Amino acid sequence: MRHGKKVMHLGRKTAHRKSMLSNMACSLIEHKRINTTVTKAKALKQFVEPIITKAKSDSTHNRRLVFSSLRDKETVTELFRDVATKVGDRPGGYTRIIKLGNRLGDNASMAMIELVDYNEVYKSEASEKKKTRRRGGKAKTIANETVIEVKEETAPVVDKATPQIDIKNNEDTEDAK
Repeated sequence: MRHGKKVMHLGRKTAHRKSMLSNMACSLIEHKRINTTVTKAKALKQFVEPIITKAKSDSTHNRRLVFSSLRDKETVTELFRDVATKVGDRPGGYTRIIKLGNRLGDNASMAMIELVDYNEVYKSEASEKKKTRRRGGKAKTIANETVIEVKEETAPVVDKATPQIDIKNNEDTEDAK
């Protein structure tokens, strides 16, 4: 059982663990993705997500709170300027952990942790699939409205194309006779 176990100790003393998580968070914000062990990635996710949430509202107080955790001026500036504007509409879940397999030297399970909004592979698939939201009992789907508009534009083109095909078919049948 895990009663009262809130902190992943990672086999380190408190000061070493805080310093390591701070350095890993700075690297994650700077490079947008890093490779580490699965356990460290899970601990980093718990450490960095509240920091990104604080960065969404730019105030002096929030900058000081984030700086006390990260301890790197350039990283704090990049977090508030670039990352916070990109994740501004996201309600949470700023990072993603992808398991990579085991490390060759000691067989430790490795993972890649990345900022969700900076991965273009998953972002293109997610933008095509829009979620349906229900308000007042009526379903609203943004993707269906786009499809309807496209169908309306393509419908006259299809109607013009079908008589041309029929004419060609008639000409082909007359030439064959």
